[in-house]
Amino acid sequence: MDSKKLQAIHELIKSYKTIIIFPHQRPDGDAMGTAFGLKHMIEASFQDKTVYVVGESSEFTSFIGVPDVLEEDNIFADALGILVDTANIDRMGDERFKLCEKTIKIDHHIKVETYGDVEYIDTSRPAAALIVLDLYNMFKEDYILTKAAADALFFGILTDTGRFKYSGVNGDTFRNVAMLYDSGLDAGEVYDYLDTRTENFTRFKGFVLQNYEKTENGVVYFKILPKYLEEFDVNLEEATSLVNELGKFKDCPIWALFAEYEEGIVRCRLRSKGPAINELAGKYDGGGHAMASGASLGTWERTELILKDADQLAKSYKEGL
Repeated sequence: MDSKKLQAIHELIKSYKTIIIFPHQRPDGDAMGTAFGLKHMIEASFQDKTVYVVGESSEFTSFIGVPDVLEEDNIFADALGILVDTANIDRMGDERFKLCEKTIKIDHHIKVETYGDVEYIDTSRPAAALIVLDLYNMFKEDYILTKAAADALFFGILTDTGRFKYSGVNGDTFRNVAMLYDSGLDAGEVYDYLDTRTENFTRFKGFVLQNYEKTENGVVYFKILPKYLEEFDVNLEEATSLVNELGKFKDCPIWALFAEYEEGIVRCRLRSKGPAINELAGKYDGGGHAMASGASLGTWERTELILKDADQLAKSYKEGL
């Protein structure tokens, strides 16, 4: 924990009347959980402030909140921008953070790019939402943690840690979660939401588990073709949430899920339970954590290239065991 930078963040929050929070593109649970958790905490603590969350909407994270639509750019001019869970500027969900008077970066990914007037990165935290709780713990006399904030932050922590299964989870993670319970968290509501699935999605999940492929050295992968989404009537967000279903096989240290996004751009969700994959993702215009990264491939043809590299990485890893 960097107390000096947390102090700087706290002072900036106190000094601005308008605060705008920016999650990344295609926001996941941690991006939105962090954003809305911070929004609710600031609003409850400082009645004179107006706090917005802007950027792309997400059906999956709508349970936590829906971003504000700010049509007037002049709102940003005198505002403090807080950019959360985003390692590099190109992934920002709304480019108007550049219009803000001051900006803060709060992130837990391996550093890719330096930006922001105050940059706070803590890669030891398995979710960016936990950094908001570091801020709260350091300045408890100034902040109020409401049920809405607790629910949002728990959503972020729970989804980004794979329900507390991923590396980086430790005793301090659970001490912070206990504090969320003490602040009114209704974990049952969150679990019920995450565990509810449509019949179409359940059928698609079965299709993925019956039709995945595997390289020679145990890289498990599946390509979500547009025709599959149409056939099973599931959306892209639902489909790509299945990435960790491919990581449950023995002797398969790396897995990948490919999908075609807007404008036909193919992207990859890359995961590992052994070798570090962030450098591999970086080779393909991506990045992230050592065990969880993403890459932008552009075309389906390039999936074969990253699979070949991933297979060699898996081979090296197995030979080193």
